[in-house]
Amino acid sequence: MNSQQLELALRQQRLVARSAELRARLGDDLLPCQRLLGRVDEVRRLMEDSWNWLRRHPEVPAGLAIGMALLRPRRALRWAWRWGRRAWLGWQLYQRANRQVQAQGFGRRLPTKR
Repeated sequence: MNSQQLELALRQQRLVARSAELRARLGDDLLPCQRLLGRVDEVRRLMEDSWNWLRRHPEVPAGLAIGMALLRPRRALRWAWRWGRRAWLGWQLYQRANRQVQAQGFGRRLPTKR
């Protein structure tokens, strides 16, 4: 092994040791957030399970919408307009965020589930 290869090997070892140290420090710094992040994961899992259930049983929201439209047509229209507008604004916000991610050069679009 020549001296240049030896220097590169030593530098690589120092970098590996430094990255291990930084990972350990990051883990220590994130310990107070661990409980909160666990709760966030639980809520995300619950929402994902709920969404998957609704996708498997589309008759439930459809039946509720039809029942509401038959029993209270004005309220149903008001509700549809209000939530439709919110959904549209949410979609616009999502599209804007995707464009910002692309503009920053991350190259990956935000995930979409189908």
